[in-house]
Amino acid sequence: MKLIVGLGNPGRKYKNTKHNVGFMCLDFYAKQNNLKFKKENKFSGESLKIGNTVFLKPHTFMNLSGESLHKIMHFYDVQIENVLVIYDDLSLPLGKIRLREKGSAGGHNGIKSIIQHVKTNEFKRMKVGIDSNPLIDAKNYVLSKFSKEESKILDETILVAQDIINDFRSNTDFVNIMNKFN
Repeated sequence: MKLIVGLGNPGRKYKNTKHNVGFMCLDFYAKQNNLKFKKENKFSGESLKIGNTVFLKPHTFMNLSGESLHKIMHFYDVQIENVLVIYDDLSLPLGKIRLREKGSAGGHNGIKSIIQHVKTNEFKRMKVGIDSNPLIDAKNYVLSKFSKEESKILDETILVAQDIINDFRSNTDFVNIMNKFN
């Protein structure tokens, strides 16, 4: 079983904010496959199962994402090497994707929470660049909405994310996926 987790914050207030890139990637994937996420209280989030892959959008808010991820991993008996987490990255230019097999939280509270709950930093990641603005506090920046110009760039990035998700689901070796898309 594979698990793909898109990080974000639930609720209309946070829809289309920079911190919700993970949700946006999964929502687009579901829409392309004519599927809908279902709210699952037992996972503290929304989930969707396609074949041998479970998709999760945690509703614990970003800082507690690990709680939801841990619950669904336990329920479906998913091994950590079969987990891919999609999230925003302030240190990457807007639209740039970087894939990693492990790493630190890099100041990202959602990733910190996941590392705390799964007790390892060795899980696959798809970081989606949202850029940063030195004139705006990071917290306010990640909770801001994308401009029209930024949305156009992000739309192209989300299309690439779909290819990465498909490769991950089809058991393509992650090193090969990294070589192809990094």
